Amino acid sequence: MKTVKVENLIEGLCAIPEAEFDCENVYRFLSENPVDVDSIAVYFNWSENFYTRNLIFRNERFEMMAICWNKGQTSKVHNHADQMCWMTVPLGKLRGQNFRAVEIDETKNYCKLVETDQFNLSECLTAKVELEEPIHQILNLAEFDEPAVSLHIYSKPFSKCLCYCRETDTFQEVSLCYTSIGGKLCDGIVL
Repeated sequence: MKTVKVENLIEGLCAIPEAEFDCENVYRFLSENPVDVDSIAVYFNWSENFYTRNLIFRNERFEMMAICWNKGQTSKVHNHADQMCWMTVPLGKLRGQNFRAVEIDETKNYCKLVETDQFNLSECLTAKVELEEPIHQILNLAEFDEPAVSLHIYSKPFSKCLCYCRETDTFQEVSLCYTSIGGKLCDGIVL
């Protein structure tokens, strides 16, 4: 499989005209241009306690990050604050689980979710988070028995999202942070 360096991937994403920077066009571009793992390795940071969010690039239109998952690590059930998202897994294997809200009362932060479809990602397959059903979770299942890296592109960048608790059927807004920026650990981060 022919791959491209991350710098070329960013350059190509930046070259997509604003009016064409949509779910289908970016999905197609990422599918046709799998990233070279060696070109993003400088952004890999691993923790036994949590998955890490490592910023590679950010401008007003999109941000790109490498998320590093040790075996058994999962995200919380979350959304992307009404922004588009694409992901590919150049290293390891991950599962995505989508959810649909069947009951919601925003005044009480109540939200009843049901599982919908799930999908596995590996070998640079590309996926997109559909704006019509944006609630999901990413899992590096213990049965996959290996670490994984997912490359995420978000448009537009966002610093808060909603996280959902299925045990209590509640949700809350949470602030997001990076583990590293440009390959350097952020202040206060201990791995």
